[in-house]
Amino acid sequence: MMTSFALLCLSIAIIESLAGILGNGIILAASSSSCIGSKIWLPYDMIMISLSSSKITLQCWIILDLFLTIFYEPSYFEENFFGFLKTGYTFLNYSSLWFGAWLSVFYCIKVASFTQSFFIWLKLRIARLVPWMLLTSWLFSLTTAAPFAWDDHSVHENITAPSSMTNSSAWTTTRKDSSGLSILLYSAGVAMPLIMSVSSSVLLIWSLWIHTRRMQNNASGFRDPSLEAHMKAIKSVCSLLIFYVTYFLAFTFLLYNLFLRFSTPKSICIAVMAACPTAHTLVLIWSNPKFQELPAQIWHHINCSVRITSM
Repeated sequence: MMTSFALLCLSIAIIESLAGILGNGIILAASSSSCIGSKIWLPYDMIMISLSSSKITLQCWIILDLFLTIFYEPSYFEENFFGFLKTGYTFLNYSSLWFGAWLSVFYCIKVASFTQSFFIWLKLRIARLVPWMLLTSWLFSLTTAAPFAWDDHSVHENITAPSSMTNSSAWTTTRKDSSGLSILLYSAGVAMPLIMSVSSSVLLIWSLWIHTRRMQNNASGFRDPSLEAHMKAIKSVCSLLIFYVTYFLAFTFLLYNLFLRFSTPKSICIAVMAACPTAHTLVLIWSNPKFQELPAQIWHHINCSVRITSM
């Protein structure tokens, strides 16, 4: 039975997801406007369009899942529906993790000042590699998430079958096999983007920190805009890395079903996992002036409309 604390956490998660949809909508609109009418799409805009659109779809999916959990619990486990919901949820999570990892890699390649030949080779070819990186990660996410439909469907049939028709030893074997398959697929889906994101973020922070220390040593005592920009970049990358890893941990706990349904730890994980994409989006908006212009323009038009109607 759902406790009041679980209901509170689920409600908070819904509000967080709605805020995330709004923030990612701003990023999607700003990035798309840069590409409309342009023959060449910038690699950064392609990554942001992919990341924001996948997050919007994921957060809509989370809201649907939470509403079904709160109001329509019996239909949640109807035949085929549970597998469809979890497969789509897993695919969208994998896609968001991959696109977030490519964003970290792109930041590292474009901003970090390493002189290794392979790094220079990537810096020169990153614009041509980005479309293939995004397509490959999308296909990889689809491939690793699709088997969850059959896995969850077989588990559902074993759980709902009458006890006289189910052999306990056979059920245990099937359950172990499906759990092993789920663990293998999960590891394949998240290990690579997690390693890429953490590695590229650490390298970028290291490069920015070294460059910042050099600028501090050469500073003349006056306020240096370049130094402040580097410090802001370090804070942004650290924040993005923290939210990415926190989201990964919460997603792991939920996917492995480590906690009981509606328990306090599981409710907290749901709220945290819904908060991390939204916080990640807010950091991206805060660190990029282009994403801040669109809300400012909307607010300006609203104020002008209010003034005109009040006159």
